[in-house]
Amino acid sequence: MKITKAVIPAAGFGTRFLPATKAVPKEMLPIIDKPTIQYIAEEAIRAGITDMLIITSRGKDAIVNHFDRAFELETILERDNKHELLDAVREVSSRLDVHFIRQQEQKGLGHAVLYAKSFIGNEPFAVMLGDDVVDSEEPCIGQLMRQFEKCESTVLGVQRVGMEHVSKYGIVGCEDMGEGLYKVNTMVEKPKPTDAPSDIAVLGRYILTPGIFGCLEKTPKGAGGEIQLTDGIVMLGETEDIYAYNFEGRRYDIGNKQGFLQATVDFALKRPDLRDEFADYIIKIADSLR
Repeated sequence: MKITKAVIPAAGFGTRFLPATKAVPKEMLPIIDKPTIQYIAEEAIRAGITDMLIITSRGKDAIVNHFDRAFELETILERDNKHELLDAVREVSSRLDVHFIRQQEQKGLGHAVLYAKSFIGNEPFAVMLGDDVVDSEEPCIGQLMRQFEKCESTVLGVQRVGMEHVSKYGIVGCEDMGEGLYKVNTMVEKPKPTDAPSDIAVLGRYILTPGIFGCLEKTPKGAGGEIQLTDGIVMLGETEDIYAYNFEGRRYDIGNKQGFLQATVDFALKRPDLRDEFADYIIKIADSLR
C-alpha cells in the first residue's frame, strides 16, 4: 500500500531553548531563513507524501499560520515582482495538504501519535519528529518507505550512536538482514549503557502500521511517566514483525543547541549565496582561536 500520510508531533515545550521558546515554538526557530519544521515538511514532499497532520499544543499558533496561505504578503510579493520569494512562501502550502490537531496534555510521544488515529484510518503512515533534520540525497522518510514496500511491516529509521550516547535514545536489539535492514527483536527507551542491547538508535523517522493505535491505547506510562511510542512498538512486535533501516544521510538533533548550531553552519555552507563569504568568516574566527 502506498504511503501518502505523515504525522509530525510538535506539541513539546522546547525547554532546552528557553527563553527563545517562551513565545516562539521551537519548531519555528529558523535554520538560516527557514523554520526547522519546514525542512521536515519538504522532506515529506520529496518522498511523495501528500497529507500531513501536525500535532500542536497551546501557544503554537505560529506553526498553523506558517503553513496557511498569506494572501496579503503574496499579493505584495507578486506586485513587486519578487517571484523567487513568492515561490518560497507558497512552496509547502501548494504541494502538501496540512492538517492540525491540539494535544490537550503532554503525556509523551506515544500519546501524541494516538491523536492521529482518525486522520490515518486503516493505512500505514509516516511519523517524522521535528527535532530531527536529515540532510540526504534521497529523503530519509523516502528511504524507509522504500523498505516498507519490501517488508510491508513497521520500519524504524536508525543509525549507530556509540554506547556513550545510548541513554538519549530508543535503542533496538536486532538481527542484521543485510543491506542496512535489521529485524528488531527488542527495544529499550533511553537505557543505561550496561542495559542497552546495542548502540543502534531510533532517530526520529518511522513507518508505522495502523496496528500501533490499538497498542498505544493499551500502553501504560513508561519512562518519564509518559506514554512512550517505543513501548507501543514493542507491544506491536508481539503480533507483527518490526524492522529497522540504517538510513543514509547526516542527521541533526535540532532539539540540542549543539546540533542546531551545526545544522546552521553546514546548511549555510551548502548555499551558493552564502557559502564563500561565510566560509571566509569561519576561517578567520578559527584562526583567531589558535
